[in-house]
Amino acid sequence: MFSFHGSNPFRSGHARPWILPLSSPAVLVERAPAKINLTLHVLGRSDDGWHQLESLVAFSCGGDQLSLTPGEPLGLTLEGPTAPLAGDNDQNLVLKAARNLGQQIENLKFGAFHLVKRLPVAAGIGGGSSDAAAALRLLARTNGIPLDDPRLMAAARATGADVPVCLERRARMMRGVGEQLGEPLPLPPLVGLIVNPGQALETKAVFSRMNLTPGSQTHYGPHPAFSPNLDSSGFLALLRKGRNDMEDAASVLAPVIGDVLAILSAARGCQLARMSGSGATCFALFSDCRAAAKAKKVILQAHPNWWVKSCAFR
Repeated sequence: MFSFHGSNPFRSGHARPWILPLSSPAVLVERAPAKINLTLHVLGRSDDGWHQLESLVAFSCGGDQLSLTPGEPLGLTLEGPTAPLAGDNDQNLVLKAARNLGQQIENLKFGAFHLVKRLPVAAGIGGGSSDAAAALRLLARTNGIPLDDPRLMAAARATGADVPVCLERRARMMRGVGEQLGEPLPLPPLVGLIVNPGQALETKAVFSRMNLTPGSQTHYGPHPAFSPNLDSSGFLALLRKGRNDMEDAASVLAPVIGDVLAILSAARGCQLARMSGSGATCFALFSDCRAAAKAKKVILQAHPNWWVKSCAFR
């Protein structure tokens, strides 16, 4: 089922999407937050064509919501402001993840999924991957499978490169094509905004624009080394030494990214502005909640059709 109001899925003020009642003991619910690449270094491209990455990943507080009614036939319904942009239900990563887990675990108990889609699509914040990871967590709960069961990770890897890091929803380093995960990294308090200008951008197109040949290395420079005991100033100092190597190519394909970054960088209290993933979503870190709230208000006044969310990262 779709619930879509108006012509613009990012515009604020839409009616609140219908949420499955949480009082029913049969319904299990998981949050699927946005995945934010605080850094994204492209190390090169392996001989098999895969791009090798090194990225510090964090997660927002808000995002999509996925629920599961166990015992029902496997299926998926969608609603929410960005549901019409999510594509064919049968190709959704939620169902792909469920089927992949079913190939790993004999007699897996499935159910009916319901996705409230709030995150923008093809936006560089791993919305579909986070939804898929939420599906795996829900099926793990239904079947009494611990989250460290290697079959869950195998299903996550088979579903998509960003799904493994989304399973636990904690900040950490991600390397390779997403299969190498570092230990969870406690972050200092980070206040920010996430901004999407409403332009979808496919990761494949951005990599194609970068034009790296198989077997090549970029030699752009090393990734900063983060430790668990950094305070906010130390963390930000290291974060500024990082970068997003996909930003230039993405900005050629979607010049509005440059506008978003310029507006965020010019906002009072902004400490860092950067693109996430392959874009077009950008994020900014602010000195405090008041500065972030002021920037959000100003941005929405000037660009009411943009998707702008306040967030804390973890």
